[in-house]
Amino acid sequence: MPPSPSAPQVSDRFPGPRREDCPWCGSARLRTRLRAPGRQRTGAVALDRCGDCAHAFQNPRSADDAARPLPGRRHRAAARALAGLPDPESWLDVGTGHGHFPEAAKEFFPYTSFDGLDPSARVERALDEGRVEEAHRGLLTTPGITERLRARYDVVSMFHHLAHVPDPRAELRAALTVLRPGGHLVIEAADPDCAYAALLGPRWLPHSHLHLLPLPNLEAELRALDCAITTTARTHQPQDLTTAFTLPAPLRAPLAAATALDHLLAPLTRHTRFASTYRVVARAPGRSPS
Repeated sequence: MPPSPSAPQVSDRFPGPRREDCPWCGSARLRTRLRAPGRQRTGAVALDRCGDCAHAFQNPRSADDAARPLPGRRHRAAARALAGLPDPESWLDVGTGHGHFPEAAKEFFPYTSFDGLDPSARVERALDEGRVEEAHRGLLTTPGITERLRARYDVVSMFHHLAHVPDPRAELRAALTVLRPGGHLVIEAADPDCAYAALLGPRWLPHSHLHLLPLPNLEAELRALDCAITTTARTHQPQDLTTAFTLPAPLRAPLAAATALDHLLAPLTRHTRFASTYRVVARAPGRSPS
């Protein structure tokens, strides 16, 4: 099937004006979480934190924020962790990029049809290379997307996607629109309360994202939308040190050793405050036809 004709919301990739209220709860009690020169790629980091709900967001919005692809082993690990989901017939991976998660997940869900949605042309390449069966270009909130995909999917996954959209709450509600009654929503996001966020400061990669969503906020929003949270898990992506520093050659060996140790200890790290990621699985309201 050819890619969807809907174009992405290109204007969402450009800077926005400075906000005087929280995009999550509307509170005007904003405080500075981070002001730093940031990285060469992303420029200055300007993060505010809501004094009421603790949501953190770029203020003003940056022009250069895009999801960073996960290492291949992370796709397979995530798919394995979800293998207990009841045999889904159809699955939409939102923010799929090149479609590497659907490709990895087929090992654990061989009878599932995987589609992908992404604001970039990468999803069309994923279709050409057979990683997804249908490619949809845009965000869930792109006009026309939810109407075309309404109630089509048993599972919708969002791996590190909500941090990169202008309005994560609207994108979350749209995800429930394309789910069938009783379907499952899978969300993975960086944990702004992890120890790496404080330890690395502006060098922590997620500090360059549009939004940092505290886990309690996401859980409360899902419950407000009548979803039942079935699983909440902490995971660890051992890339915080690797992406934080660009060092001269004499100092790369100690960083490489620290990164290798981070990988080795990842199964234990997820039980500590250094776990950098959380994963939530929620069941949409209603009963599945099965």
